Amino acid sequence: MTQSPFLYMKENSKTVLWNDSADPKELMDALTWGIVGATCNPVIALSAIKADKEYWVGRIKEYAKNHPTATDDQIGWAMVEELSINAAKIFEPEFEKQNGRNGRLSIQTDPRNFRDAKALTEQAVVFSKLAKNIIVKIPVTSEAISAFEEATYQGVSLNATVSFSVAQTIAVAEAIERGLKRREAEGLDISQMGPVCTIMVGRVDDWVKVSAEKSGAMIDPGVMEWAGVAVFKHAHQVYKERGYRTRLLSAAFRNHMHWSQILGGDSVISPPYAWQVKINKAGLVPNLNSIEEPVDPTILKTLQMLPEFNKMYDVGGLKVDEFTNFGATLRTLRGFLQSVNDLEAFVRDVTVPNPDK
Repeated sequence: MTQSPFLYMKENSKTVLWNDSADPKELMDALTWGIVGATCNPVIALSAIKADKEYWVGRIKEYAKNHPTATDDQIGWAMVEELSINAAKIFEPEFEKQNGRNGRLSIQTDPRNFRDAKALTEQAVVFSKLAKNIIVKIPVTSEAISAFEEATYQGVSLNATVSFSVAQTIAVAEAIERGLKRREAEGLDISQMGPVCTIMVGRVDDWVKVSAEKSGAMIDPGVMEWAGVAVFKHAHQVYKERGYRTRLLSAAFRNHMHWSQILGGDSVISPPYAWQVKINKAGLVPNLNSIEEPVDPTILKTLQMLPEFNKMYDVGGLKVDEFTNFGATLRTLRGFLQSVNDLEAFVRDVTVPNPDK
């Protein structure tokens, strides 16, 4: 098709496009095909800083000079905050136009606090004040569920992350509903709040493949590419039936179906910039009602042979106290925690340069 598939989607469906990036250059480019928000995490933030290394090295030096007692970790997080504020400005017009429902930039709480609901809530409140159109990510661990209610009650628009299962999305939506109802009961404004719950669909696929390999199950690789789509479709059905005010968000792309198979609902799709370029170039003609089309029963039945898939697909597949130690959660947390270490190491190479080089 001659028009961007994303612009076609924007003009003809309720589904909106965000960008899985905090790089201002990528965001400005993606505005031309209709993005109305962006998501970020420790991996993405570090990538954006490295993409403009000369600028950020200069900012690190300047910040360290002005804050002589700041640790490398504190400097790194200051850079993440600055990066997020700069990116958020790009979406202010869309934020005003859509009264806060879109036009937001995600910033993620420190993944090292994944077991501390109080620390997550407090940081979420601080981050929410960096810019009027910030949305704050909290991981869906067992310990963090109460943070979704409390931070919502305190007026923070949240983006649930480290989320892979229908059970997690329900726990998040219920917690946010409790927070919204507490605000409403006290006459507090919720008109500009725009919570979303991410399903990391590609990481659903990843965990299905890893668990199949570990168990020795012989499953067609093509079948396993549908795992994230199946989980998202099921969660969307539950959200629609229950009328939650939180929207679902698809992220962590591995194939085009993580966009093309979940269109038409009141949800957010947030592919990385590279995937957006690829889909635009391919000129895929989107089926704007694909979210309502069930996964092929044969494919679904095959996936349901895998216990780890059922944990993600079934409404009661995981109990809240199982969220933190679920395989996909642990894999993702380890990656985010490593990125925090890598950010600190990047800063240290500036503040304590290697004299041998």
